[in-house]
Amino acid sequence: MRLATFNLLHGRSLTDGLVDPNRLAAAVTALDADVLALQEVDRDQSRSGNLDLTAIAAQALNADEHRFAAAVVGTPGIAFRPLTHDDDGHGEPCYGVGLISRHPVTTWQVTRLRAAPVRSPVYAPGPGLILLRDEPRVLLAAVLDTPHGQLTVAATHLSFVPGWNVHQLRQIVRALRTLPAPRILLGDLNLPAWATRLTTGWHLLGRRPTYPAAAPRVQLDHALADRRGFTHLPPVTAVRTPLSAISDHRPLLVDLG
Repeated sequence: MRLATFNLLHGRSLTDGLVDPNRLAAAVTALDADVLALQEVDRDQSRSGNLDLTAIAAQALNADEHRFAAAVVGTPGIAFRPLTHDDDGHGEPCYGVGLISRHPVTTWQVTRLRAAPVRSPVYAPGPGLILLRDEPRVLLAAVLDTPHGQLTVAATHLSFVPGWNVHQLRQIVRALRTLPAPRILLGDLNLPAWATRLTTGWHLLGRRPTYPAAAPRVQLDHALADRRGFTHLPPVTAVRTPLSAISDHRPLLVDLG
């Protein structure tokens, strides 16, 4: 079973700045993942051709099970608002995370994570340090029926605000512990490996730098497994971070069994 997590940068290529659905599909097909977590995912955004990026990725993997969970309604960096309920945002541009599985899903669960209450300094090319408003985040979890038995897998993209992402990660551990073991968390946690391990106590399934894509120096994208039920997982047999035609992150691929 291959697990993967990929921050899509809404499907944009760094070479020409365009979002091409065929290029996105080819990039996802190359991953050949049985379970794929996606971050920075658009739905009905003009910048990405009003496409449903999660649905395109699911079709590329021939996966019947997929879901998009919006973190905000609107466009990050321009104008957005938190969701007022889980079905909010239909017919409007949304942005969030996606989870795709080739294995049947028996349960879906969405957990909403509040934005940091203060603006945070972030370095941007050109202007340098700017005070940026944080966005609400979301955790999307699924209980899968796999050949290895029942498995909980979740996707998320945590805050860039130092400390607040640690707070969110602790919330996620509590939320996932309500679902069956074994449990795996996939996503861009905006934290280095040592911090994710210290915060959760979970096993790191893969240690590879993933950002920036051209010459990765730091690992922001992770696959973590809860120590509770860990012995029921197949062993890790391979870990890769292949260069993709899209995004400023590399995908993280973990093969089990």
